Amino acid sequence: TMGSWLVNHWFSAAVLAAWLGINIFLFTYYFLFFDRDERYFYTRAILGSALAWARASAKCLNFNSMLILLPVCRNLLSFLRGTCSCCRRTLRKQLDHNLTFHKLVAYALALLTAVHTIAHLFNLERYNQSQQAADGSLPAVLSEMHLGGSKWLNPIHSNQTTVEYVAFTTIPGLTGVIITLALILMVTSSTEFIRRNYFELFWYTHHLFLVYFAGLVIHGIAGLVRGQTEQSMAEVHPYQCAEYLTQRDHNCTHDCCKDPEFGSIPAESWKWVLAPIILYVFERILRVWRAQQKVVVTKVVMHPARVLELQMQKKGFSMEVGQYIFVNCPAISPLEWHPFTLTSAPEEDFFSIHIRAAGDWTERLIDTFQRETPRIEVDGPFGTASEDVFQYEVAMLVGAGIGVTPFASILKSIWYKFQQADQTLKTKKIYFYWLCRDTGAFAWFNDLLASLEQKMAESGKADFLTYRLFLTGWSTSIANNVALHFDTATDTVTGLRHKTIFGRPMWNTEFAAVAAAHPRSVVGVFLCGPQALAKSLQKSCHQHSSLDPRKVKFYFNKENF
Repeated sequence: TMGSWLVNHWFSAAVLAAWLGINIFLFTYYFLFFDRDERYFYTRAILGSALAWARASAKCLNFNSMLILLPVCRNLLSFLRGTCSCCRRTLRKQLDHNLTFHKLVAYALALLTAVHTIAHLFNLERYNQSQQAADGSLPAVLSEMHLGGSKWLNPIHSNQTTVEYVAFTTIPGLTGVIITLALILMVTSSTEFIRRNYFELFWYTHHLFLVYFAGLVIHGIAGLVRGQTEQSMAEVHPYQCAEYLTQRDHNCTHDCCKDPEFGSIPAESWKWVLAPIILYVFERILRVWRAQQKVVVTKVVMHPARVLELQMQKKGFSMEVGQYIFVNCPAISPLEWHPFTLTSAPEEDFFSIHIRAAGDWTERLIDTFQRETPRIEVDGPFGTASEDVFQYEVAMLVGAGIGVTPFASILKSIWYKFQQADQTLKTKKIYFYWLCRDTGAFAWFNDLLASLEQKMAESGKADFLTYRLFLTGWSTSIANNVALHFDTATDTVTGLRHKTIFGRPMWNTEFAAVAAAHPRSVVGVFLCGPQALAKSLQKSCHQHSSLDPRKVKFYFNKENF
């Protein structure tokens, strides 16, 4: 429900409200300012309301350009998360919504760029029309003033100039075109599909942000949009003198004889973006410094279906469950950093990741490791720990597809805590549901489950973990094999003790069974998987929680990895 979302995400909601509020305020304030301020009386005579649209969107563009870099300063966020380790976990967790906020600001930039560009196209067209009109109207008279000097109002000085000419030869025109193209490329190449399948394309295109910021800082320098100067306002105020401009004779004697003079609006984008750019430079220096620290690859395991497991050690590296690291292999590409979820438990004396062949970079990395052990650089760990799992007596863990990766760390850690009789572990029972199309790429996870199962059985704790594997895509050959071996104690597909189930889970049945087995418990439901699955689990949690406070309650938690 919306209420519970606000309670859990009050910080995100507050940030969102503040961000929206500031955007609306800036836009409205500057729209009204440029629409009414007397210094722009003559500018409006030529441009009309398009002036206010262009200037108000420009202010919001500056504000959002200031924010866009902050959520991607990973090390800074980690530092913040560390310093607020005393604050509530909900607050620390919400620092993990950094990329969601980054995307939101990016969409705002795209929308505002469209408004700003369209407004300026109207402005150019109106400047052009006023320059060519020889009808003695106010815009025409204003367009002919001070063409030789520097106090002009209309930037188009001759009848031969086209809108395209201004767009590609003036500094604001050219930088505007360049930064708009950079923005379009960055937004289109960062869709989910491209990030998942063509990470390199996304990664390199995103470095156009350098072009974007350089262009942004230069963009306003020429000051093509102008207002009347303070001195000229004092001498010939538009409210008194405007009417005389179109009907002056040569031997003029009254106070309004002097032509109004115009000056540019000073460029100010750089003031908005200077601080974030400096912070981001610090962030990059920190990344380079952290990456230089030596990483020792202690073990390389090649699992079936081209999955590479790397076990590593690095001085001063300490991790928590559910965190991730960025990995770089200079031998393959000095610039590319790829994120991987940690699959080791904090209790182990190494940290590990599992890399499956899912693109050019991973393919090359796996090939390289089969020949030799190249140098690896690691930045991290990042992200907030998924420690909530340990807070529930009963935990239902649901991993779908590649979403099982973080549960490797969680299950191992729970087992270590359980063995060491750790006081922080409240968990008495775990239900683990694993949904995948085919187990091929996750044979390593199978092995992990099998070894956990064996250890638990040996120490007489076989019932601590119950898990089910749901194969959502399966072929007839598997089906026939299953029919032959139906009575064996272990499973034909995975070799595990618990049967594999073909098809999707019937969540109502699963929840009802857990509720019946633990009538008075609080059950934590954890998912790492797609949004659609989150919706149905949330619904089941709601339906199967008892209204009686002493009876079973299901709480839903979705992890974003």
